[in-house]
Amino acid sequence: MKKIHTAKKIGLPRVLIVGCGDVGMRILPLLGADSHRQNSYRIFATTSQLARCAELRASGAIPLLVNLDQPATLARLSRLATLVIYLAPPPGHGTEDSRSRHLAAQLTQRCRLVYVSTSGVYGDCGGAWIDETRRIGPQSARGVRRADAEQVWRDWARRTGSCLSILRVPGIYAANRLPTERLKNATPALRAEDDVYTNHIHADDLARIVVQALFYGRNNRVYHTVDDSELLMGEYFDLVAQRLDLPEAPRLPRAELVRQVNPVILSFMSESRRMTNARMKNELGVRLRYPTVQAGLV
Repeated sequence: MKKIHTAKKIGLPRVLIVGCGDVGMRILPLLGADSHRQNSYRIFATTSQLARCAELRASGAIPLLVNLDQPATLARLSRLATLVIYLAPPPGHGTEDSRSRHLAAQLTQRCRLVYVSTSGVYGDCGGAWIDETRRIGPQSARGVRRADAEQVWRDWARRTGSCLSILRVPGIYAANRLPTERLKNATPALRAEDDVYTNHIHADDLARIVVQALFYGRNNRVYHTVDDSELLMGEYFDLVAQRLDLPEAPRLPRAELVRQVNPVILSFMSESRRMTNARMKNELGVRLRYPTVQAGLV
């Protein structure tokens, strides 16, 4: 990865992390956040949960209690930072991301912003290899909302003259982000002849890529944030089962599986694609710590 230069102690540049959950917490130390020593940046992290403020403060961030569904709570973010990482998901309903709209209306100054989107904006690609020039065609409700958010941030970047990087992220995994309950419950997967290709990234690698994009991402540029794996979804479940010493998921033909899984799980099993990551590596200087799921599960 490219070296990120630290700032002088006086006049630290400000970073705003919106939606500082698991990935955000992994980003904090990469920016030098530490409550016991001088930080490289002055980092503000938003949360909607009062109980998380102490955790954020202990990790070296300045917590901000805001609610993206309540625009009145966002006024303090208006000109707070010139480096912004947006990790918050859209609402769980509708076709628009009102949360992105609410924040974009407040951020009026020029800045660098990384928006963490999803690979779901592509919809089903029939298992084809795709790069960032592929036209989006979301088929799930969550994909539609993410596509809307991407457009909101593109419009905002043009309006404010800001630099925007969009990261299209697939399934995030880590020791605390594995389909453990699914395997314990013997939730079925598709048989090989009906299965879909799925893409992955380790949460630690994602955090590092977000930071690289914040400083080195090109303007209005999309980056596939994926590792080098080429796996069918069932193969991924098998690897996790082996790692956790659990029984492998039973396999079913698609026609039968449709009757046994909920619509959300089914939507993931209806989209197949293989995403290239050359742009991420070449332009952002990323070297994956976990280049494959096999490497990340050891």
